[in-house]
Amino acid sequence: MTMLAAAAMFATVTGSALASDRASADDAVAMVKKAVAAIKANGKDKAFADFADPANKDFHDRDLYIYVYDMNGVAVAHGNNPKMVGKNLMDMKDNDGTPIIKSFIDVANTKGKGWVDYKWPNPVTKAVERKSGYVEKVDNLVVGSGIYKP
Repeated sequence: MTMLAAAAMFATVTGSALASDRASADDAVAMVKKAVAAIKANGKDKAFADFADPANKDFHDRDLYIYVYDMNGVAVAHGNNPKMVGKNLMDMKDNDGTPIIKSFIDVANTKGKGWVDYKWPNPVTKAVERKSGYVEKVDNLVVGSGIYKP
């Protein structure tokens, strides 16, 4: 009986620790709002450099990072994969066929901000996982970050 209780307690503690490794929806929204403010206050060049710098904890927190696309689908900043910058990714789809960047742009253009569900590699676990990306439109840009779902 004692072993069962200990196992249950370990599972609860382990589950809580894993949950804290994942950012929340509120964390993602807050990071995007901070990124939008940085673009407006410091200009695109400085903000994009900050988004790309993994040492900048304002824009890199656990599994959160900032990505920015123009309205044509070109990545202009990416906090997790700098190789994407400069590439037109409008037609990129996830494993289920969801047009990720096109969906970001559609939400930005129709609502100004909102969430898009898709699958994407988690920088912490390295596995492709379900993700919800929060995006906001700023001028001719879509600024986003997203949370991974267990």
